[in-house]
Amino acid sequence: MKPRIVVARSMPAAVAQRASEEFDALLAQDCVPDTEEVLNRLARHRAEGLMIGASVKLDSETIARMPAHVRIIATVSAGIDHIDIAAAQARGIVVTNAPEGPTECTADLCMMLLLCAARRATEYHALMQAGWRRRLGLGEMLGTKVSGKTLGIFGMGRIGREVAQRARGFGMKILYHNRTRLPSELEQGATYFADFREMLPHCGFLSLNAPGSPQTRHVINRETLALLPEGAVFVNTARGALVDEEALIESLRSGRLAAAGLDVFESEPDFDLRFRQLGNVFLTPHAASATTETRNRMGYCALDNLAAVLAGKAPVTPVTLP
Repeated sequence: MKPRIVVARSMPAAVAQRASEEFDALLAQDCVPDTEEVLNRLARHRAEGLMIGASVKLDSETIARMPAHVRIIATVSAGIDHIDIAAAQARGIVVTNAPEGPTECTADLCMMLLLCAARRATEYHALMQAGWRRRLGLGEMLGTKVSGKTLGIFGMGRIGREVAQRARGFGMKILYHNRTRLPSELEQGATYFADFREMLPHCGFLSLNAPGSPQTRHVINRETLALLPEGAVFVNTARGALVDEEALIESLRSGRLAAAGLDVFESEPDFDLRFRQLGNVFLTPHAASATTETRNRMGYCALDNLAAVLAGKAPVTPVTLP
């Protein structure tokens, strides 16, 4: 008999097909079933494996209520902040992620947000949708030049380094803050700041590329925003929880920040609609990994992990506590 799994998030067609071929898979037809429904499906299907996305939240209480036959949780994401890893390990449940899948496409989207925010894409698009019909004066609707500017990166992991690589193509100077300094071959000339706050006054542009954690929650707040140069541009493709959104909205409304590009929010999909009212914000719906190639790769990684663990082998990309 094929191993039984529950896929608790709608998947790309190719991933769903492979799941059906290799497993006795109960596939989700909806985007995000609530956790109660996830538990019901696991019990009804007597599933040994669970495949989820980042929007399915598995806290300690939910994991404690999982049927005893569940052996692995495979998330189709690089981030793991939606899973209580300690609770899963206490139950003997393996947790895996897809750490490399979204790297390149997230960096691509990060640069898109940076450019669209700096060059007033939201306002230009609105103007064109309204029909244009009036030439702009040479001093009207001016954006911020990107080429040759200084970019600060908070979190110089895989994605942060890919963002830096793309920014160098625009001649940008790279600064970064990380828990530890990178070896020189990975820094590639970037300047390291052990203290995040010391980096901020030098950043014409700031990109968040760190994972969500209790330590990084609201790392962007009134204090840190005030340290950025006036007219800076801010981009977040990491996690919404890294940002105090009230402080960010205040800074954007006042003009202290010139613009922002946001792909992630504290509450998703019910994000703060005040962002929608700001012309100097370019918004995307947590879509950094949303390309066919990347979503397939991430889904295949989760399936590889499920296949390995349910065959009694070691997982391909296990997640463990430090």
